[in-house]
Amino acid sequence: MITRLWQPHPCDEGPLESLTRELQVSHVTARLLCIRGHGDLEDARRFLSPRLEDLHDPFRLADMSTAVDRILAAIERKERIAIHGDYDVDGVTSTVILRRALELLGADVIHFIPERLRDGYGLQPATIDRLHADGVRVVISVDCGIRAAEAARRARELGIDLIITDHHEPDATLPQAVAVINPKRRDCNYPDKNLAGVGVALKLVQALCGRAGRSRWLPAFVKVAAIGTLADIVPLVGENRIIAKLGLGMLSKGPHKVGLRALLDICGLTGREIDSYHIGFVVAPRINAAGRMSTPDIAARLLLAADEGLAEEARGLAEQLNSENVRRQQEEAEIVVQAKKVVETDLDVGSRTVIVVAGDGWHRGVIGIVASKLVDAFHRPAIVISIDGDIAHGSCRSIPSFNMLGALESCGDLMTKFGGHKQAAGLTIESSKIRELRARVNEYADGCLEPDDLRPRLWIDGALTFRSINEQVVSELSTLAPFGAGNPCPIFRASRVEIVDGPRRLKERHLKMAFRQDGRVMRGIAWRASERESFVTEHRAAIDLAFSLEQDTWNGERYLQLSVADFRAPEN
Repeated sequence: MITRLWQPHPCDEGPLESLTRELQVSHVTARLLCIRGHGDLEDARRFLSPRLEDLHDPFRLADMSTAVDRILAAIERKERIAIHGDYDVDGVTSTVILRRALELLGADVIHFIPERLRDGYGLQPATIDRLHADGVRVVISVDCGIRAAEAARRARELGIDLIITDHHEPDATLPQAVAVINPKRRDCNYPDKNLAGVGVALKLVQALCGRAGRSRWLPAFVKVAAIGTLADIVPLVGENRIIAKLGLGMLSKGPHKVGLRALLDICGLTGREIDSYHIGFVVAPRINAAGRMSTPDIAARLLLAADEGLAEEARGLAEQLNSENVRRQQEEAEIVVQAKKVVETDLDVGSRTVIVVAGDGWHRGVIGIVASKLVDAFHRPAIVISIDGDIAHGSCRSIPSFNMLGALESCGDLMTKFGGHKQAAGLTIESSKIRELRARVNEYADGCLEPDDLRPRLWIDGALTFRSINEQVVSELSTLAPFGAGNPCPIFRASRVEIVDGPRRLKERHLKMAFRQDGRVMRGIAWRASERESFVTEHRAAIDLAFSLEQDTWNGERYLQLSVADFRAPEN
């Protein structure tokens, strides 16, 4: 467990009393709403109880009306439509909801999701040629395409109408397409800029259903969109929160089509209350494993399976995803060990602000996860590169204070291709230029990062004594979920707590113990904290805790425990 700087969240407490009185919530919950920027009463109400009716009018997105007109015309004329997706969870779920919506509207529709190793990333001219040969007249990209200028040119040459839907950062010049739907367009005044790719696809589905008088279909699409939204780690505020919270409720409640049912079953989630953790760490890795290790079409076919006659096939596809995920975990673990060894032994890599590490033949399907693991281990931005002869492919992950996409743009002349977000990006580069990339990215980072930026922080939502933890607080905290980017799980501080039982090792990685403060005893687990056992034992008479509240079920009984994020010696 990394020792982190405990930093209190700033809080404007002006609206606190009003929120407590009008919403009839505890001071704990009112304060959390203020900290997260929901001090306005109506905004707080919408945050606590989001509704589908709170979604914005999709036609406020630039080019939406043009796109809907062209798609409905294609359906009317029986023209073939192709959906071009991406191989991650966001792209797969985007493909699934848009294809299913178009099928319900009577379209002649197919889909294409590139295979990572064979086709590369994004919308390519060669794919446009392939779709043209299949008789496609309209191509709709989802979760990709915003920088696909060459593919857009090829589509125009072949007489294909291209509609781009994406959420990645655009270039200064947009591709020349019939419509480009992206809330991040500089000329787009849409009020919510944070949508995932599946969120943008959902807005197109919402617009199509609305125009066709089929708005009652929307909830079924929100359910699948929630999976992609939570997997893509976008801020869980605004429309993303509506999609995630309502979608999780529907995923927990059911019923589901046969494909989704098989997926939840193989994940061990049938009949359970599904939360953001289950999506991020159980469901999403299995969907992602298809695109990382073999073909993403396994996941797409599974989620598209709706006919009960496909139950056996769906079960087989779900088992295939499970097997690919096990293979992914093994491959990832091996590369993490190799990458960490390079960081710890090669001064040219390990002494830099940004970790840029490369290896021959590293599996391109897992280098993004490896980059995330390096960020977690060293609290520095990381670029992990897989070398394949003269060409290398990289995956980038960052820390909150560093704009990774900006860093890549500063040395864009070195790469044949790059794109993504401030916190996550990808690149293609000649292998001979990796050393220069390391130097240039670090030159950029050293110019904008201070040493303090590289200190890991633990943001604290305030003090919470054990005596203040009651049923009302616990119940209200659950209404703030789902937690994730933009809406982190609340972390509280408890001072001078006594350890009355333990610490005992759990699975050799975690510490299990019981704490007492002011006469009240609470049980808790410090996850992945076994290396701090001696520190905890030394301070068992009085220790400060940073913790969140966690509800779990055992033998049908629900119980409350502390999930310990960090310890420190008590302040005098």
